[in-house]
Amino acid sequence: QVQLVESGGGLVQAGGSLRLSCAASGRPLTTTGMGWFRQAPGKEREFVATISWGPGTPYYADSVKGRFTISRDNAKNTVYLQMNSLKPEDTAVYYCALRTDVRVIAIRSRSAYDYWGQGTQVTVSS
Repeated sequence: QVQLVESGGGLVQAGGSLRLSCAASGRPLTTTGMGWFRQAPGKEREFVATISWGPGTPYYADSVKGRFTISRDNAKNTVYLQMNSLKPEDTAVYYCALRTDVRVIAIRSRSAYDYWGQGTQVTVSS
């Protein structure tokens, strides 16, 4: 059993900041990367950012580049998402995801991830 628990969501005004955290626990596993996806009402879940567990290489969706920063603590199996300059368009449920495949392929796709958190709500008011 593997659990991913997100925290840090909330309500913030446009231009504000939030920091999300996601900690993995339970059955020992090999983590090769962790990332964040988000889903707004009426829309499909979309890629936000991910980071590799070895070198810590980050990848971002174009819509958040320059505003969001992903980081990780390998020893704690924890990933963070620092969100700055938030926009109303960032409003969504944010999901943490973990992958175990050593191959760096399709890392922007939901199918590349093996475990998912329950999500945390982020609401940005205008």
